[in-house]
Amino acid sequence: MILAEVKVALIHDWLTGMRGGERCLESLCELFPGADIFTLLHMKGSVSKAIEERRIRTSVIQTLPCAATCYRYYLPLFPWAIEQFTLDGYDLVISSSHCVAKGVKPPSRALHIAYVHTPMRYIWDMRNAYAAPGRMGPASRLLLRTVTGRLRRWDVAVNSRVDHFVANSLHVAHRIRRHYNREATVIYPPVETARFHIAGRTDDYYLVAGAFAPYKRIDLAIEAFNRLRRRLVIVGDGQEGSRLRRLAGPTIEFLGQRSDREVADLLSRCRALVFPGEEDFGILPVEAMASGRPVIAYGRGGVTETVIPLNRSTFNVQRSESQHAFSLQPSAFSPDPCTPTGVFFYEQTVEELIRAVDFFERSSDRFDPEALRAHALIFDRSNFEKRMIAFVSECYETWKRRTP
Repeated sequence: MILAEVKVALIHDWLTGMRGGERCLESLCELFPGADIFTLLHMKGSVSKAIEERRIRTSVIQTLPCAATCYRYYLPLFPWAIEQFTLDGYDLVISSSHCVAKGVKPPSRALHIAYVHTPMRYIWDMRNAYAAPGRMGPASRLLLRTVTGRLRRWDVAVNSRVDHFVANSLHVAHRIRRHYNREATVIYPPVETARFHIAGRTDDYYLVAGAFAPYKRIDLAIEAFNRLRRRLVIVGDGQEGSRLRRLAGPTIEFLGQRSDREVADLLSRCRALVFPGEEDFGILPVEAMASGRPVIAYGRGGVTETVIPLNRSTFNVQRSESQHAFSLQPSAFSPDPCTPTGVFFYEQTVEELIRAVDFFERSSDRFDPEALRAHALIFDRSNFEKRMIAFVSECYETWKRRTP
C-alpha cells in the first residue's frame, strides 16, 4: 500500500505558536500533504503557513470563554474534548502529543502512531516544578492537585488506543517505559539547520531563549548572571514573565518575542547558549550548534543526546541516566564524536551554573564553530523525514497484512 493513497489524520494538542512540537507537526504536514489536522485549540495566524493552510478542526475548547489566553485552565476538560473527535474514514492516525493528543479515539480499522514529545510533565515528573510557590497561584495549585490523579489514570488507560509509540529522545522513551509500560522507537525531531549560519564575529553576551515555563529554569540563569555581572540576553515570553523580570539585574536584557530570523542572528553572535532546564529533547541547543555556538546546559534529559560536553569527566556528580543517554548518542553519524560542543553542569543550582560559565570561559578556545555545525547536521529535518516515513510505511504495511 502506498502511503500517498492513505487517508491520514494528524492530531496535535493545540496550535498557539511555533515551538518544537509545531515544527514537528509542520514536517508531518510535508510528509502527508493530504492530511487533516485535529486540535483542541487554534489561534489563527500563530503557526506556519504549512500548518495554517491545512484543514484544521478544533474542539469545544475553542468556543470557551477566554480560551485563546487562558486555555490551560481548561486542562480538566482536555481528555473529554480530545475524545469527541470523530475520525471515521481515516486509515492512519498520527498524534503529535505532549498532553492529551495521544488519547484520541481512532477508528477500529485505523492504525494509530503516537509521536510523543513528553508524557504530561505537570502530572508526572515535573509537577513540583510547576506548582512551586511563586510560580503558580493558590487556585491553580489546588486545581492541579485535584485533577492530577484522574489525569494520570486516564493518561495510562488510553495507551491501549496507540498501536506504536515514537519518542523524540531516549530520555522520553525511558519515561514512556516507566509511566506507561510501553516501548517506543526513538526518532529525533526535525531541526531546520539551514536557517542557521556561522557569523563572522561573536559579541559579548550569553543567550537564553524559549517559553517562560517554570521547568525551563530561566530564573536560575538570571540569578547566576546577576552574580557574574555578565550580559545575558533573554528572548521569549510566557507565564513566568513578570516574576523573571523582577529577578533581573542591570546586566539582564529582555527582548520579548523575536522572529525566526532575529533568533538565528542572536544565536550566531552569542558567546554561548545557556540552557538551564531539563528538556525532553531540546531543539534550541541543536540550533545553537548549527550556528557554530557552544551550549552551557544542565546535563540531564535530551541535551545529553545532542551535546558533547567538554567537561564530561570533570564533575564527579554526573548522573547515571545522563551517562547512559550519552553512550547511546548516534555518534556514528558525527564527523568526530569526541569534538566538544558544550559544557554541562549537573546540579540545578546558581553556584554550579556559575562554575560551568567560568569553566567555559577558561576553555572557550576549544570549540570549533565548523565542527559544532557539522555535529548539528545529525539532527537535520531531512533525517527526521527519512526515518519517520520509513517507520510509518513499515508499520502501516505490517498492519495492513494483519488486518482482515
